[in-house]
Amino acid sequence: MATLSSRDAKSQWKIFELLWQYENMKTVGIVAHSFEGAALCFLTVCREGAVHLGPHMHPNIVMSAVPMALSLPGWEANDYPAVGKLLAEGVQMVADAGADFYVCPDNTAHIILEQIAGDLPIPGLHIADVVCHELSKHGCKHVGLLGTRWTMTGPVYENALKRHGLERLIPGEATREQLNTAIFDELCLGVFNASTTNNFLGAIEDLKSRGAECVILGCTEIPLIVTPENSPLPTLDSTRLLAKYAILEALSERPITTSSGWLPVSE
Repeated sequence: MATLSSRDAKSQWKIFELLWQYENMKTVGIVAHSFEGAALCFLTVCREGAVHLGPHMHPNIVMSAVPMALSLPGWEANDYPAVGKLLAEGVQMVADAGADFYVCPDNTAHIILEQIAGDLPIPGLHIADVVCHELSKHGCKHVGLLGTRWTMTGPVYENALKRHGLERLIPGEATREQLNTAIFDELCLGVFNASTTNNFLGAIEDLKSRGAECVILGCTEIPLIVTPENSPLPTLDSTRLLAKYAILEALSERPITTSSGWLPVSE
């Protein structure tokens, strides 16, 4: 009677273990708005999966990418219902593909996602909740924020930081417009100029001079040019943090008990 060698038995056991892990993890849905930030989120989910599960292993991931060009006229006209329909389409696509929950690696999009979350087919993990959860571990009270003009002046981080008793500091109007233009005309298109990097670092230096103790990289493309190594302040990388907590949610044994809205942040 043939018997398995010790090596073959270990290999069979490893396959069984991987299949068990795979079948017991939640499926992550990534809803892209801008492709550079979504690509970084996807890569980070895969890499964080390997940290927890071993090489080449991660939860099942499904992704949608409704072209952001379709949304830009709505953003410029403040036609949020038009943008909301496109974001909802992206969430529906990942839900139909089997996602248990979604993440949207786009801070600005959360202005609208907050308004429609209750009408979506699956719950989401909120990017600002994730960032503020991480902030609570660092003890910073005065927090700089960079992003699009909608993110810097809008309600998403203003409200999230207030709920945690934190002060938000943002650049002046001229700098906000300069950074906003760079995000859409360069970073979102994969264009990375040294002068633009210096503009972002200068904005962080200014926030530091005004009392900021750390800075939220509140646009998912900013981490492509601003890093912990070159930033004058400690950074909170919203893209990678969202991916990190998406993995924790996917691996959590806690069942999802809501069919829409927002999930609590997993430890």
